[in-house]
Amino acid sequence: MKEEIIEKLKQLIELPVEEAKDSVEELKQSFYKLRKQEVEEARKLFVEGGGVEEEFTAPADETEEIIKTLLSSFKEKKASAIAEQQKLREKNLKEKLQIIEEIKALCEKADEVGKRYPEFQQLQQRFKEIILIPQTQVNEVWKNYQLQVENFYELLKINKELRDYDFKKNFEHKHALCEVAEKLAVEKDIISAFHQLQKLHDEWREIGPVSKEHRDELWNRFKDASTVINKAHQQHFDVLREKEQVNEQEKTALCEWVDAIVLEELTSFTKWEDKTKELLEVQEKWKQVGFAPKKVNSELFDRFRKGCNRFFDAKSDYFKVVKDEMNLNLEKKKALCEKAEALKESNDWKKASDALVEIQKEWKTIGPVSKKHSDLIWKRFIAACDFFFEQKNKHFSASKVSEQENLSKKKELIAKLDAIDEKMESGEASKLVRELMNEFNALGHVPFKEKDKIYTAFHEAVDKQFARLNMQESKNRIQSFKSNISNIADNENAQSKLYRERDKLVRTYESIKSELKTYENNIGFFTSSSKSGGGMLKEMEKKIQKLKDDMEVIAEKVAIIDQSMK
Repeated sequence: MKEEIIEKLKQLIELPVEEAKDSVEELKQSFYKLRKQEVEEARKLFVEGGGVEEEFTAPADETEEIIKTLLSSFKEKKASAIAEQQKLREKNLKEKLQIIEEIKALCEKADEVGKRYPEFQQLQQRFKEIILIPQTQVNEVWKNYQLQVENFYELLKINKELRDYDFKKNFEHKHALCEVAEKLAVEKDIISAFHQLQKLHDEWREIGPVSKEHRDELWNRFKDASTVINKAHQQHFDVLREKEQVNEQEKTALCEWVDAIVLEELTSFTKWEDKTKELLEVQEKWKQVGFAPKKVNSELFDRFRKGCNRFFDAKSDYFKVVKDEMNLNLEKKKALCEKAEALKESNDWKKASDALVEIQKEWKTIGPVSKKHSDLIWKRFIAACDFFFEQKNKHFSASKVSEQENLSKKKELIAKLDAIDEKMESGEASKLVRELMNEFNALGHVPFKEKDKIYTAFHEAVDKQFARLNMQESKNRIQSFKSNISNIADNENAQSKLYRERDKLVRTYESIKSELKTYENNIGFFTSSSKSGGGMLKEMEKKIQKLKDDMEVIAEKVAIIDQSMK
């Protein structure tokens, strides 16, 4: 881009200054706009790299030196051209003033009018051929010229035929200018029509006078045609200004839209891409909106560009952070792949299964990786997991037959538990129950879907037997206690011994009660902090029931003592 500007600039400075100056200025603005953007980008990179902004120095730019040299050359050429033009205007002014003086001198020689008329025409021609003079002197010089020309015709009373001929020629010329001016009213390009009108006015001034009878008529006609063009020109700019006001409102609204983007809400690729699409559409709308008023146009453009740069800089930063996160995620997933691959050959099915399940859970907690790595890393991970579980399935498929056999045997043991005769002596029955329990626990696995069901049935059968045995044992203990109390009551000091026995039982009761409370608190905590109690929970429940049973026995013993003491 800069190289194109330099090449165009080299071509332009070879052209005449007036023809090239506007284009040169545009190229200059374009170059320094690009240069400013490069410096700002370099400053940003410098600061992001850890540099202190105040220590930043703009990098050298060889093209800038070339531009400066070319612009300096054009500036010198322009200054020289302006100086030359000024000299030319001053020279032309002197020549026109000299011609006016010469025409004035002709007016002083009334007796040589006929002979001096050709010289007068030559002076007029010379005056017309001299175009450029200082702008501040144009009207004054023209008035003096017209005055001397009219004096020449009026005061010196030249030959009427020559004067009438000159008036007629001037009338025809000015009449033609009126027609041209009137046709400009239908010109579509009002700017062009206005500039053409200015040239017609310049030409009108250079034409000599017409007869007094036509002078006002012609001027009024020319002035009326000029008024139409001037009014249209003014209306054109009024409309243009109104349109610029509308454009200002539209551009302000677009700036506000960009400024209102909440970057903190853009938390995903999709949200960034959707908002980017919307912003690109807004930029297209901006391009379609025309110029705003000159005093605010640059300000609005800078505001809009600043808002867009804010968005795209933030987007760049976000994607950089996400890219770093994806790289970190990739490393985490590679580590999990290595763990899975280290476990896939394991024969410790339970431990390895649990470990792989945990690894799979951890995998789900890790964020995404880039698309180019996503499929490969996933295939690597799932291949290791699939290999292990396929080997595990092969291993356990061979044990299904033995699991079915174990299930049948455990059902038989449960049936034996249920069939124990209630009349069997408690010691013998307790021994049989424990033997059946050991036999049950010695058997291997059963089918997984039957596991909970068979264990529930087994424990219910065991609990039923122990509950019956405990009840029988408690009755025996109570009967024995009654006998002991009867013996005590028959002895001396029976009342004192009964009190001591009762006090001992009460203390034991309170101790068990305290222990029961502790277990109940613990089981409440355990239940609320665990999804399933499992074996530990069941053991605690058995312990609590045992304590309650003991408390009932003690309470009954206290009641027996109280009855004996009446």
